[in-house]
Amino acid sequence: MTLKVYLSGEIHTDWRDVIIAGATGLDVNFTSPVTDHDASDDCGVTIMGAEADKFWHDNKGAKLNAIRTRKGIEDADVVVVRFGDKYKQWNAAFDAGYAAALGKSLIVLHGADHQHALKEVDAAALAVTEEPAQVVQILRYVLTGELG
Repeated sequence: MTLKVYLSGEIHTDWRDVIIAGATGLDVNFTSPVTDHDASDDCGVTIMGAEADKFWHDNKGAKLNAIRTRKGIEDADVVVVRFGDKYKQWNAAFDAGYAAALGKSLIVLHGADHQHALKEVDAAALAVTEEPAQVVQILRYVLTGELG
């Protein structure tokens, strides 16, 4: 069995790299949003033209990024959504809700300090983790039935 896993959410740490490296040898295909922050923010105006108003600048980028995000989530078997410590990741909350609404297997990754704020998101998840290594253990168990 091959799992298609979409890695969504926070882009300021190496959590994706940790999961991908830890899953070496497992039959997993990973996809993710664009993680270059500047490219993600500016893709709309770079491709479709400048905007004087920051709202429309951000709106263009958000819509272009949504094309990739929706496709990635729709094609995934498992969606992992990471909520980081530094920034409010409203896009991550949307991605988690979208994945849940589509009936995708959802794994949420965040620290204990976000537990209360994300209780509804956590309730939609099949697993709530605090460390990328736990996500790797889940993927290994799902694919092999092994705990170690």
